[in-house]
Amino acid sequence: MPVEFLGIAATNDGSEVTPRSGASFDKDYTLKLARAHEEYGWDRVLFAYGSGSPDPSPAAAYVAARTDTLQILVAHRPNVSYPTFAAKTFATLDRISDGRLAVHFITGGNDHEQRREGDTLTKDERYDRTREYIRIVKKIWTTHEPFDHEGTHYRFHDFVSDTFPLQQPHPQVSFGGSSPAAYAAGGAEADIYCLWGEPLAQTAEQIASVKAAARAAGRSDVPRIQVAFRPIIAPTEDLAWEKAHRTLDRIKAHKAGGALSRRHPLTGPQNAGSQRLLAVAAEGERHDRALWTPTAAETGGAGNSTALVGTPETVAQALLDYYDLGVDILSARGYDLLDDAIDFGRYVIPLVREEVAKRDAERAATGARQAS
Repeated sequence: MPVEFLGIAATNDGSEVTPRSGASFDKDYTLKLARAHEEYGWDRVLFAYGSGSPDPSPAAAYVAARTDTLQILVAHRPNVSYPTFAAKTFATLDRISDGRLAVHFITGGNDHEQRREGDTLTKDERYDRTREYIRIVKKIWTTHEPFDHEGTHYRFHDFVSDTFPLQQPHPQVSFGGSSPAAYAAGGAEADIYCLWGEPLAQTAEQIASVKAAARAAGRSDVPRIQVAFRPIIAPTEDLAWEKAHRTLDRIKAHKAGGALSRRHPLTGPQNAGSQRLLAVAAEGERHDRALWTPTAAETGGAGNSTALVGTPETVAQALLDYYDLGVDILSARGYDLLDDAIDFGRYVIPLVREEVAKRDAERAATGARQAS
């Protein structure tokens, strides 16, 4: 099966290891980073969402109009706009990008962050709302006759859009989460299901849960699986581990200045994904071939925060271990955003693609022999 690589479309050069050097939306840096991903073989970049961050949709439109092949994944929280408005926004963006859009719907795993923009629902209520929201957006994208909607969270009458996506039947829907409510919602509605980087055994368990939820929802297909990591690579293993420990020291120094606490609670996270990452970190620093957890522990399991450490060959093989589990979208984001995107694209992506091509050729040959 084909493999895809997802990077980050940061709007400034700040990260867990360094403060940003300019405005939160630095359009020159945003475009430079996006073009680096396009040039070095990445398939898609994520425009993330934060309550006080630049809005991802216009940022994505800016990049889409200035790149040729780079696909875009726009994160969206259902609490921030009505689904009728969102559906038109994304359809327009799909047109601007010539059909390069996917949308990542975020339910929200932290009550405090959600309340910053007026969202007071409980976590289970948020998942129920997200599921309703995605269904509405999909219907708007594919319906050319006016319709009414009377749901738990949304009500409207006689709506029909005059703006439809270029992609048919619609852009891909991306979703993530590690709780039973998340599996149920994403298993039912998502084209892509996103996980954070856990050890292989735990990742296999989550994939099984997603597939079971899809079957329970009556689907004949299952979502594609995406897993996210923070790669730390260097020419030798020793240099890679030295770099990893320097990176951890930089995280600690940046954290000591209070720069990380507003983004994510550094202790006692509410969301199941972060809780799982912290549990993995408590079990040990190193797992499987190259998975390293202190970066997750130091940031409270904040999102994509477990690292893969080693030479490009080691990290590529680690990624292939996940590919062999059924993961076909590999998300990676370094700590020095631009330089790491270039290095990963230059040294790791070609290795993974070459080996995936070999695996696919071997499977095809085996299938042909069995059929003959």
